Amino acid sequence: MKKLVVLMLTLMMTVSLTACGSGGSDSGSGSDSGSKTEVSDESDMDYVKGKGTLVVGITDFEPMDYKDDSGEWVGFDADMAKAFAKSLGVEAEFVEIDWDNKIMELEGKTIDCVWNGMTLTDEVTSAMECSKAYCNNAQVVIVPSDKADKYKDTDSLSDLSFAAEAGSAGEAELSKLNLSCTPVKAQSDALMEMAAGTSDAAVIDSLMAAAMVGEGTGYGNLIYTVGLNSEEYGVGFRKGSDLAASLNEFFVSSYADGSMVECAEKYGVQAAVIEQK
Repeated sequence: MKKLVVLMLTLMMTVSLTACGSGGSDSGSGSDSGSKTEVSDESDMDYVKGKGTLVVGITDFEPMDYKDDSGEWVGFDADMAKAFAKSLGVEAEFVEIDWDNKIMELEGKTIDCVWNGMTLTDEVTSAMECSKAYCNNAQVVIVPSDKADKYKDTDSLSDLSFAAEAGSAGEAELSKLNLSCTPVKAQSDALMEMAAGTSDAAVIDSLMAAAMVGEGTGYGNLIYTVGLNSEEYGVGFRKGSDLAASLNEFFVSSYADGSMVECAEKYGVQAAVIEQK
């Protein structure tokens, strides 16, 4: 009887140990599987240098980012982005994005920065690691030249239908004023809406208006009148990116050696450049 009890206890202990061993093996397998999903501690700087490109998210926005006759992206922002990329030892690559999706594009790593006359709004600065401001700007109302006398202040705009870039500071200003707005893909499209007669007016950046609207431009019959705000441009990187601090240093050095202002003069935006120090 005693032998039988001892035998039964031995069997029970064996089963128990086997079960524990099996659980340990499963846990070990789970650990191995988990170790395959490693969180990279690679910095944004290392990431960009590793692939050899700085992918810049832009829209067609003269005089900041636009294509010349040969199809190359040029403009104040484009040229400065190329110079910054060169300082990092990489090439600048430009990708046109839907402006309303800029934060998603950045976080998804389809681009490395947004460098396209981007207004430093609360939404932008909370979602991105941003550079210091480098240009002053404003949102301005564009109307036909022969109707400019009718629209001198915000109170006179209530009867107009507007076009503005989706997700832009211009769209936000129109929303604040409760004015009718058709969102379009790019600021240049807002001007096209006016030219087609589908909108009465547009709101675009003052720097773009200076380059594209008025006598001697492709929209000689349009003019900008009412200024809706004042704002500043910055460049946005992924949250926590070390590239923002590097760009700030680049801005200081390029302003000090005169190359930043020289680039601005090339595109007629020198009056908007903010001193970098």
